Amino acid sequence: MSEAFERPARPAPRHAHVEGFVADGYDAVRQVFEKLVDDGRETGAGLSVWRDGREVVRLSGGWADAARTRPWQADTLVMPYSLSKAFVTLAALVAVRDGALDLDEPIARHWPAYGVRGKEQTTLRQVLTHRAGQPRFPAEAADLDLLDDAGLRETLARAAPEYVPGTSLGEHALTYGHLVDGILRASAGTTLGEMFNDVVRPALSLDAWFAVPDHALDRVADLEYADPEWPRLLHAAPWLQIPAGALGTDRTNSRAWRQAVFGAVNLHTTATAMAAFFSHLTGEDGPLRALLGPRLHAELLAPQVTDFDEVFGTRITWTLGFVRDHGKIAKGGIGGSAAWWSRKHHHGCAYLTRRLDDHSRAAEIAAALGDDLTVVGED
Repeated sequence: MSEAFERPARPAPRHAHVEGFVADGYDAVRQVFEKLVDDGRETGAGLSVWRDGREVVRLSGGWADAARTRPWQADTLVMPYSLSKAFVTLAALVAVRDGALDLDEPIARHWPAYGVRGKEQTTLRQVLTHRAGQPRFPAEAADLDLLDDAGLRETLARAAPEYVPGTSLGEHALTYGHLVDGILRASAGTTLGEMFNDVVRPALSLDAWFAVPDHALDRVADLEYADPEWPRLLHAAPWLQIPAGALGTDRTNSRAWRQAVFGAVNLHTTATAMAAFFSHLTGEDGPLRALLGPRLHAELLAPQVTDFDEVFGTRITWTLGFVRDHGKIAKGGIGGSAAWWSRKHHHGCAYLTRRLDDHSRAAEIAAALGDDLTVVGED
């Protein structure tokens, strides 16, 4: 297949609002994507595949807005929910790189207010691997606004963990970014948004933002439900209800939300940016290794814990920022977006969607590429 990379990728035909290109050997991927749009299972999405330093698939389908007036384009930004967490991890690891804190020292050494009610020995490694015992905001946060950053951080600092840190596992669905933000403020004198936007994003040349700047707002896609009951049918719903609004499209489509930093879920990015990032994920001469250094790059990708994840509802292996098994290193987001590095086929892929539904669409794309998005533990 490598010979195909020496020839120009050929344009995919205009087909039910699908635009873009595929290289030779990727027709099956184009066909799956077009069928998703034709069948109405997809109303707005971007797909990108990178291999050997080249984008070999770039497809845009459907619309970027609820009114169906803006076709989805290659530079359309969308919020991929928990895919955001991988980039929260990178911001934390830059602070470790710079010596502001260590992965295995108690957070309370830097953030004394946090070290109470059983959290005195909680470490950054436990936070990054979803074992800090705070997979959701405490009940007292129910009365807070979704964008009350300081108030939400304070509730986490005051709360007792749901289990002894390090003894159980559950993705920290909405709390992940606020925990890291609090740690960065206390240890490095900066915020999550500043560390990502000022250091991580430019170092990796990412078209991705926490707090979308004014000049990029017109590129952001509107989220919509595939089924009005979707928020209530989710397995993870109990971990996403406090504070209210994270699954409400009236809130997540607002300018205030798009220009805020809610690190666990509200990165806004493109399929091309995510596929390119994942294509360089493991590279020994890539930009991620250059950013973190060899030791932290290895730490980032190494299996850290394999156990039953109560939020995912399945056995899973976490690295410091990704889900890993024998076939892939990946991260997905509730609603259907997913990105991964194929350890079998050595390509990076991202399927980002605005239509909030399950992950069957990304799974069908993955299958056309010879990949499997099933979450399994890497024992």
